[in-house]
Amino acid sequence: MKVYFDNAATTAMDDQVIEAMLPFMKSHFGNPSSVHSHGREVRSAIEKSRKKVAELLNASPSEIFFTSGGTEADNTALVCGIDTHEITHAISSPIEHHAVLHTLEVLAQKGKIKLSLLDVDHQGNIDYDQLTTLLKANPKSLVSLMHANNEIGTLNDLERIGTLAKEYGAFFHSDTVQTMGHYRHDLKNLPVDAIVAGGHKFHGPKGAGFLYVRKDKKIHPFIHGGAQERNMRGGTENVIGIIGVAKALELAYEHMEEHQSQIRSLKARFIEKLRAEIPGVEFNGMSENIDQSLYTVLNVSLPPSESNSGMLLFNLDLAGISASGGSACSSGATVGSHVLRAIGAKADRDSVRFSFSRFNSLQEVDYTIERLKELYSVEA
Repeated sequence: MKVYFDNAATTAMDDQVIEAMLPFMKSHFGNPSSVHSHGREVRSAIEKSRKKVAELLNASPSEIFFTSGGTEADNTALVCGIDTHEITHAISSPIEHHAVLHTLEVLAQKGKIKLSLLDVDHQGNIDYDQLTTLLKANPKSLVSLMHANNEIGTLNDLERIGTLAKEYGAFFHSDTVQTMGHYRHDLKNLPVDAIVAGGHKFHGPKGAGFLYVRKDKKIHPFIHGGAQERNMRGGTENVIGIIGVAKALELAYEHMEEHQSQIRSLKARFIEKLRAEIPGVEFNGMSENIDQSLYTVLNVSLPPSESNSGMLLFNLDLAGISASGGSACSSGATVGSHVLRAIGAKADRDSVRFSFSRFNSLQEVDYTIERLKELYSVEA
C-alpha cells in the first residue's frame, strides 16, 4: 500500500484543475501582453482568474498579484514593504517559514532593519504582551507572523495581531500558505496588509501563487522588466499556473466545510490510534488539539528508539508511507528543524509531521498506525 501523508509539502492536483489548465497548454497559447486576438483571449482568462480569487477572498482584483508561489510573494511583501514605507524595524518569530525568517535576517544583516523575534512557548504560541511592548517602543514597524505553522500546526490570531499592528501604524504581513484554501479569509474585514498563497498547497499547480496587498498600503515591485501585473511583476505571466490556482481556490471554497470535516476525522482517528498503540507518544506544538490547530497537520513525537533513531522516515518510506520530519523545504539538510528547536522539543525523540488532505482515507490512517506499531514493537 502506498500512503501520502505529506500534504503540507504539496498536494495532488485536482482533476478539475488539470481540466481547466489543459486548453492553455494546447489552443490558448497567446502571450497575454499581445494586442491581437490570441493575446486578448489569454489576457481575459487571467483577469477572470484574478477576479475570481478576489471575490473568494472579499478583496479587490487590483489587490491581487500573481507570483511563482508563496516564497516569492513573501519576499515581495517583506523587501518591498520595508523599502516602500521606509520601515526600519521588523517583528517576527523564530518559528516562521524560512521564506520569511531568512529574508528578514538578510535585511537585518545588510543594515536595512533591526529585527526583533518574539518569544514562543513550548506549543509555539507567541507572546502577545511582548508584541505590544515592541510595537509601543517601535511604532510603524513591519510585523510578519504566519497564520499557521507549517510544522507544528499552531495558529496565530490574525485579528488580534492585525488590530495591534493597526493601533501602532505597523505594516502587517502574514504567511498564509498553509491556511489558504483551508480556511476562509475575509480581507475587507481582516486587519492584514499582505498575505500570500502557493497553489500547490490546496490541490493546484506548483510554481504559481499570489500576493495580496491592501490598496492603501501599496508597495514597489520586486521583479522588474515589464509592465505585467499592473507594473508590479515583470515577466510573461505563468498563464497555466494562474488558471490552475484560481480553479483550485474556487473548488476549495466551494467544498470547504465538507473537506474540513473529512480531514478532521482523519486526524482524530490518527491521534486516537497512536495513543492506543504507541505507549509514550507525544505531540509537538498545538497539533493534537484539532479545534485550536491547523487541522491538516499532526506533528508526532515518538519515544526514544535505538532501531528507529534517525531512520524513522526511511523506515516509513520502505513501508510505502510518505511523511516528513518538519518542513519539506528543509528536506535533505543535516540541520534539524528550527521550529522544534525553538519550542524546546526533546532532542532524543524522533518527530514526524503527518499532514492530511481530502484525498486521504481512514484505511490509510489504520495502515500507517499498524506500520508504526510494528516499528516500535521491536523496543518492547
